[in-house]
Amino acid sequence: MNFRIVCQFLGKISLAESAVMLLPLALALVLGEDAAVAFFGAAAGCFGTALVLLRRGQVRKRLLTMREGIAITGLGWLLATGLGMLPYVLSGHLVLLDGVFESISGFTGTGATVIDDLEVLPQSLLLWRSMTHWLGGLGIVVIFIALLPESGQDSSYIYNAEAAGPTKERVLPRLREMTQVLFQLYMAFTVIALAVFIGYGMDLISAVNHALSTISAGGFSTYNESAAHFESPAIEGWMTFFMILAGGNFGLYYRVYQKGFAVLRRNTEFKAYLTILGVSTCLVVINLMMSLAISLPEALRFASFQVASIATTGFVSADYDLWPPFSKGVLLLLMLCGGCAGSTAAGLKVSRLVILVRTAWAAAVHAAFPKRLAAVTMNGCEIDGSTVIRVGQFFFLYMVFIAFWAALLTFDGIAGFDAIGISITTMGCIGPAFGVTGATCTYAELSSFSKMILCLSMLVGRLEIFTVLVMLRPGFWRKKGNW
Repeated sequence: MNFRIVCQFLGKISLAESAVMLLPLALALVLGEDAAVAFFGAAAGCFGTALVLLRRGQVRKRLLTMREGIAITGLGWLLATGLGMLPYVLSGHLVLLDGVFESISGFTGTGATVIDDLEVLPQSLLLWRSMTHWLGGLGIVVIFIALLPESGQDSSYIYNAEAAGPTKERVLPRLREMTQVLFQLYMAFTVIALAVFIGYGMDLISAVNHALSTISAGGFSTYNESAAHFESPAIEGWMTFFMILAGGNFGLYYRVYQKGFAVLRRNTEFKAYLTILGVSTCLVVINLMMSLAISLPEALRFASFQVASIATTGFVSADYDLWPPFSKGVLLLLMLCGGCAGSTAAGLKVSRLVILVRTAWAAAVHAAFPKRLAAVTMNGCEIDGSTVIRVGQFFFLYMVFIAFWAALLTFDGIAGFDAIGISITTMGCIGPAFGVTGATCTYAELSSFSKMILCLSMLVGRLEIFTVLVMLRPGFWRKKGNW
């Protein structure tokens, strides 16, 4: 591995983060907030780190290898989240571990917070929280490739290490062109959401924060009550729409732009995604009406919002901890499911669930009719055996990690069901769980041990396990080796 090339990329990521911090710094100066000093120090820290890394780095004279691509992605996430905690700590609002937790939760799009009272924070710090969502939502490295002038085709190793889903399909043959298209769509959706939120009564700063958090499938709000603060069915309805939009494949949206809506009807994953959300909403609506005796419009309002949010984002419009056990079970399954591959949402991904279900069905058909061939297909094309094996491996590891984190949390004294919910929601980068970290609670009361475990859980969930596991191999870091 060429560590000097890795340092070059990491230095540019640090430099970019330093530049981004100038936006909340400017807001702090305009509003006369004390946090301006913290952002100035944080930007200076990022800039200093960039200088050190760039001095140790070197300009690329050869193509990146897969190993360097994985290292840049993994270390880039660690570096970005490490530097991202500086404003929280330097402003005095959070201690070191809590600052790291909040930063990781922001960049990974988890939306879990250790801040009990958001409404006393400076507006600039709230903006930074939402910006971490937006930067991490599409992917730190994806945005980096889209904006970096000299990124070449060999950057595909970096993109593949961060991209989510069982396949790495491209909407354009050249990687940089594709990432630029995805970034432009991301920007466009954010601007549209911002305009809609302002049109329905949000003030400018709240609209900016919630647009950034919604399109990135993050879930950070500027209010303690999250989306429930607005008490507006219209705002909740539009947030539901944008959360569902954020959970879809951005590459698919570009193909819709090129070829029309017929593309959606042919896409297996997107149809399955909408079906899961629709069926889940209907089940929760029926359960709420039967158990809590609330009206159909009210049940539909709360169920549709919470189903979309739990599957993708993590906003809260009602205290679902008070809902019947069946409804909470549906939400728990949605935390596992997540959004589509190529979306800003995390979780297992709908495409993997489709492949798993169809593989199980094919196995059942083969057992009943040994001479009958039952292929696993998506979008009308047969899925090759290696992809099916990778999906099975990923699902196994995903469940193992959930069980492992839950076991560690119960060792720390957290109740079993609460521990399982917390483990699932942090691996799936959702945010609120049940019980001690439910809809109206934060993660502030958890012990330092639990917070450290959950920081790892959020990173492993966002980087999709394999990137992390590869980096844990000692041979990965050797200067020589076959990759």
